[in-house]
Amino acid sequence: MKIKIQEISSHIVKQKKVSLFIKRIDQVHPFVSGNKWYKLKYNLLEANKNKFNKLLTFGGAYSNHIAATSYAAKENGFKSIGVIRGEKHLPLNPTLHFASKNGMKFYYVSRSDYDKKLDNCFINDLKNRFGDFYLLPEGGTNYLAIKGAAEILDKYDMYDYVCCPVGTGGTISGIINSTTNNQKVIGFPAIKSFSEIEKNIKNWTNKDNFSFIDAYIGSGYAKVSDELVNFINKFYLLHNIELDVVYTGKMLMGIFDLITKEYFKEGSSILVIHTGGLQGNKGMSERLGIKLPLKL
Repeated sequence: MKIKIQEISSHIVKQKKVSLFIKRIDQVHPFVSGNKWYKLKYNLLEANKNKFNKLLTFGGAYSNHIAATSYAAKENGFKSIGVIRGEKHLPLNPTLHFASKNGMKFYYVSRSDYDKKLDNCFINDLKNRFGDFYLLPEGGTNYLAIKGAAEILDKYDMYDYVCCPVGTGGTISGIINSTTNNQKVIGFPAIKSFSEIEKNIKNWTNKDNFSFIDAYIGSGYAKVSDELVNFINKFYLLHNIELDVVYTGKMLMGIFDLITKEYFKEGSSILVIHTGGLQGNKGMSERLGIKLPLKL
């Protein structure tokens, strides 16, 4: 699969004598976009191989993973169940409305119960309620997801730095595993409480050529500032690339700040992985009363 790589030309990039590119995996599929396509690929094959007809997974009300899983399930002949963190609200937001249109059934749980999603008792209760299912973890992250994410880079992606947003850690783990030792992978966490995810990433990878920069999380996960919204809209006008407010927007804003501060070596090449997540822009725009580029 040939994925577009788009060079970003700007005054600060030229001034600091680096080169900046974005790998547009957000374009790999219109609805199962970005890293979700790669993370679901081998999980769907495994579910089919073991003759499951139902997928169950977890996510928040604006989850990219919930939206992608619902469509992938429908497209591949599975029923789907989404265990949603928080109370039910009507009308459904755009993410859940999309998932519902794809046939996903929702089971809303309190935040305290949601935190038990890895407990055997909780999983057994779900099996008693919904019958047998193929379990996809929150964010879709498991060893099969990491196997899929390792295919995001190919043999031609020989850039000095590879930058990737970090949620549950599966995508960046796969990317790290497919880099050379001469490449440096930089992860941009989306949440402040990152220690457990970082520990998991170190267990999922077989290399040590990576680091994390948590200076651009802002006020927290999915917390949006005027500065971020302005950056995303300006970036769209200049480069015709939509970014989301949870992952790619904060990462790109951070990367430009790092370029300004000469974090990257002069003459180096930087590859940014656009992990998608654009479906959330409509819901976030409605929820927060802001204007974001919307993927049509």
